[in-house]
Amino acid sequence: MIGKPEDLLKGFVQLSSLPVIYTKINEAINDPQSSMKDISDIISDDPGLTSRLLQLVNSAFYGFPSRVETVSRALFIVGTRQIRDLALATSIMNVFEGIPEALVSMESFWRHSVACGLAAKILATYRRCEMNVERFFAAGIIHDIGRLVIYKKIPETAQAMILRCKNHREPLFSVERETIGFDHSELGRRLMQSWNLPPSLEEVVACHHSPQEARRYPVEAAVIHIADIIVHAMELGNSGQQYIPPMDEKAWQLIGIPTSALSPALDQLEREVGDVVQSLFGKA
Repeated sequence: MIGKPEDLLKGFVQLSSLPVIYTKINEAINDPQSSMKDISDIISDDPGLTSRLLQLVNSAFYGFPSRVETVSRALFIVGTRQIRDLALATSIMNVFEGIPEALVSMESFWRHSVACGLAAKILATYRRCEMNVERFFAAGIIHDIGRLVIYKKIPETAQAMILRCKNHREPLFSVERETIGFDHSELGRRLMQSWNLPPSLEEVVACHHSPQEARRYPVEAAVIHIADIIVHAMELGNSGQQYIPPMDEKAWQLIGIPTSALSPALDQLEREVGDVVQSLFGKA
């Protein structure tokens, strides 16, 4: 048993510098002296991020009738905070390398994560009070980020946990808690804290399997919880969990969406997921 999430995060130097671009964009957004051009310049200084954002903005994720060619145009029509959240989501996807293929296919892992983010965004659009559904996309992409730390730092233990999950039909997060003393959700929470990311992301990552435990953002946690289950049921990628995780019985009540929205939401997810995945990876 490991004991504490911090023990796995020690020495993971490359993780501490990940949200630099997010931090720069966020500081510019909150600085009354900054202009739209300042924010555009920050993003444009990173060609990889620029390419990913423009591909995403021009995908079915938005479905704009005409092509968006520049970051400044994307900021104007999508919004600065929305682009900031998309920048965070797509930047995180490029950090983890060297995960053993025998443990999990990274292509499959990110397909699951992107599909979860897209499902969460689609569900959030049915909440009429939501002004920034992109934050749900970002939360969906990073909800299982703690698993990648486990795969990276203790691959042999991770392999044993995945096999037990498969052979005994146990939820992987339960096996994690019994084996190492905590699960990927708690590890993800600690990672969010070390990155100094917003409390909402921290709590959603921590509570995506148990949204009723969320104290400040139960709705956000419930949306990701349901999106995760939907994506597992539709077999859109895989993060290591072998079976559909159990659903919190009050999650649907928490999100406040009519049940009649579920069918069109699933149809939209099925239509759009291939295009969104292709926009980020070049393959559906």
